[in-house]
Amino acid sequence: MDNSQNRSSNGLGLAIATAIAIVGAVVFNTLFNRFPPGGQNVGELSNTLLAGVLITPASYAFAIWGIIYLGLFAYGIYQFHPERRQDPQIQRVNLLLIFACIVQTIWIVLFSLQQFGWSVLAMVSLLLALIASYVTLHIGLASHNPSLGYRVSRQRRWMAHIPFSLYLSWVSVATIVNIASALYVWPWGGWGISAVAWTVAMTVVAALIGAIVIYQRGDIAFTLVYVWAFVAIAVRQSDIPAIRWVALIAAGLLLLWLALVKQGRPKRSQR
Repeated sequence: MDNSQNRSSNGLGLAIATAIAIVGAVVFNTLFNRFPPGGQNVGELSNTLLAGVLITPASYAFAIWGIIYLGLFAYGIYQFHPERRQDPQIQRVNLLLIFACIVQTIWIVLFSLQQFGWSVLAMVSLLLALIASYVTLHIGLASHNPSLGYRVSRQRRWMAHIPFSLYLSWVSVATIVNIASALYVWPWGGWGISAVAWTVAMTVVAALIGAIVIYQRGDIAFTLVYVWAFVAIAVRQSDIPAIRWVALIAAGLLLLWLALVKQGRPKRSQR
């Protein structure tokens, strides 16, 4: 009985399942982008059917998935350590990550099949799972709020916190783009407001979300992904001054806000 409980509580099965989910997500998403079920992959749809979605970043921005996948592989290795795989916090995150990997794969199939309404549901589910993971890991809290009384090792920061920061940040931007895409093909009239005005408004909302995360967490990785996305939006819409300048100003203000927030908060040494 005791041995059975030890085997079931050591988290090895969950750690293996997490690693499989990560590898599976990367493999399937790569295959579905190369051989899309609907005939066109996400990038091709963005440049053809969804070319009028003005908040879509330039194509090069999606290369960030390579960094996100590297981060997930790093986490997959990190969570295999015997002590960490028995950590209740890591176990909760692993369950959420398995769900996220499955939902992300479902999303790319739905998007490729041009089921944009259902793809929004999948994307929001992915976003919620990543928010829960981000909160569970207390990302940014230890260094940003030293009064909490705990520290985060450099290894945990680089192999767990930063990967989830990158993943969540990009998916939060992607969710806005996904919703805009679904509304675009609906088609939605925009209540008489121009597409440019809506894009500017969505960019401002995204920047406000980023500013809130910066204030609460001081998360550098999260911020840099937002800046990356805003600059890519400005590049794609370089012929529309309103969008270009709002996106560039938003990127600059987020960097300035991050610097001000970091400067105003006490630092705590790492282990």
